[in-house]
Amino acid sequence: MRRRYFVILILSCFICLVSALEFSASYLDQIGKQYGDYAKRRMITWQKLLADNKEATELKKLEAVNQFFNLLEYRSDIHQWGKEDYWATPLEFIVAGGGDCEDFTVAKYFTLLELGISDDKLLITYVKHLELNIAHMVLSYYPTPDSIPLILDNYNKEILPADKRTDLQPIYGFNGKGLWAAKQLGLGNKIGQASDLKRWSDLEERMKSGKIGKFTKID
Repeated sequence: MRRRYFVILILSCFICLVSALEFSASYLDQIGKQYGDYAKRRMITWQKLLADNKEATELKKLEAVNQFFNLLEYRSDIHQWGKEDYWATPLEFIVAGGGDCEDFTVAKYFTLLELGISDDKLLITYVKHLELNIAHMVLSYYPTPDSIPLILDNYNKEILPADKRTDLQPIYGFNGKGLWAAKQLGLGNKIGQASDLKRWSDLEERMKSGKIGKFTKID
């Protein structure tokens, strides 16, 4: 029952994301008036990215999405949202124009889902960045269940296989279907549901509402 509820919740959030991408001219004008012309332009560019890459290969989709979001500015949660830890929705991230590693990763994840890449191939992955000695988040893409994943990162902007990212130590990963420990990534042995993560559950609720939180403008 819990798994069924979680799948329904993910689908409802995904529907909200899709509807949010079909922005009317009046809604875009409202965003422009409230958050500035750059926010409006970013939203238009997001829509165009999706329209232009629907039929692209999966690698081209990865490249387009990674490049688009990596143009946004890194901002810590405390400076952007006034909170120690805040996971922005893709809409919030694009309107704000910046965010931290979780925001980059979540936005890439949901955008690639919208472009038709299977949830089975994507894992939001918590890692330790060994060179910087910090916790970090990246998106892992598995072409096949047994393959070495490609890493989409906002620090190193080049998409590289995980075995070339010796600066990253995986801790755990999750997507809409579950939660895995590092040694079980891609092996199908779940240790829980993504809904077990409070930040993820909070993000889902905000995605359903479509609301944009209060943030410090950087444009």
